[in-house]
Amino acid sequence: MSDVILLGSTGSIGTQALTVIAREGMTVRGLAAGGANLGLLAHQVAATRAPVVAVATPGSAAALTAHLRDLGHTAPVEVLEGPDAATDLASTAEPTWRVLNGMTGAVGLEPTLAALRTGATLALANKESLVVGGDLVRQVQQRPAQVVPVDSEHSAIAQALRSGRHNRGMCAEVLDGVSEVGRLVLTASGGPFRGRTRAELAGVTAEQALRHPTWSMGPVVTINSSTLVNKGLELIEAHLLFDVEPDDIAVTVHPQSIVHSMVEFVDGSTIAQASPPDMRLPIALGLTWPDRRFPVPTLDFTTPMSWTFEPVDDATFPAIGLARAAVAASATHPAVLNAANEEAVDAFLTGRLPYLDVVGVVEEALAAHEGTARGHATLDIVNAAQAWARDFAARAIRRRTT
Repeated sequence: MSDVILLGSTGSIGTQALTVIAREGMTVRGLAAGGANLGLLAHQVAATRAPVVAVATPGSAAALTAHLRDLGHTAPVEVLEGPDAATDLASTAEPTWRVLNGMTGAVGLEPTLAALRTGATLALANKESLVVGGDLVRQVQQRPAQVVPVDSEHSAIAQALRSGRHNRGMCAEVLDGVSEVGRLVLTASGGPFRGRTRAELAGVTAEQALRHPTWSMGPVVTINSSTLVNKGLELIEAHLLFDVEPDDIAVTVHPQSIVHSMVEFVDGSTIAQASPPDMRLPIALGLTWPDRRFPVPTLDFTTPMSWTFEPVDDATFPAIGLARAAVAASATHPAVLNAANEEAVDAFLTGRLPYLDVVGVVEEALAAHEGTARGHATLDIVNAAQAWARDFAARAIRRRTT
């Protein structure tokens, strides 16, 4: 499969994906971006010769065309614009193509659904698609292994699962319910505030929270990593991708970020996937799975190194517990968790909310939400739950800052 549609091309995942795509000689059939960096998007269009571009910002077609003209790019380019542009682009995929969804946030759900409906293989980095609409994604998946995870943790689990039988979940190549898995173990770097007490986090600034010790990511994902909300979202994603109950998914803090996750089998054997922290590896696997073709730097076992693992401090970082509770509560509680968090993170980044109140707002929204029974969630119901959560979070933020 060498034809690719890339959603979120100007973000962290997208820019790294383009290096993989260029190295592998893949054909880019379309690019999608939010529109905040039209200059970079124009350079990407010129470099890939993508025939179709989707931009979320309305009225951006003229500016993008001007950027392309300045670059001397004369090939015809169809520009889709507006909030549905990425969904419209994903809908044009063909069954033999791959769609890499590297978008950030709940806006990635409808493009994910559109891509799956075409029969294309979905390389999924947009974890919010599953957190917000897991039941919906399951319903539209057309075949086993149509979804290939790109998050480093879930890619690691998918790789480790090949060591035993686990024919359940979205990523399984054969569905017969057979599993030899005891537990999944997600690793977390611990973020920039590992080891601090709750009291020591009271005055944290956005600048401090954006200094991740290992990974270079966008601002929302970086803040989520600092609060461990990101790990809570990944727990929900793992539950849905691999059909493993949340109580059977453990989280351990691994500051070196070398072991990306592990699978514990029923006989007591644990298989870990280890590599330097380089997102090009899981991105490449998402685009070429099950083949391994894109080389990245390897670990150097001729030099001393130490890998450490420690428990999560749930009292200081309660987000993972909130994620487990959200899955248990209802079909729409995970969507509320994500939407409330997006509002709270934006408020923190713009100076409207203290750091510790980010997770506090999420907890308050989850407690107030009534929920929808599993099997009854539709796209309209999920969107309504998100709208309710955003409104609730906005009011909670105002109460906490007035």
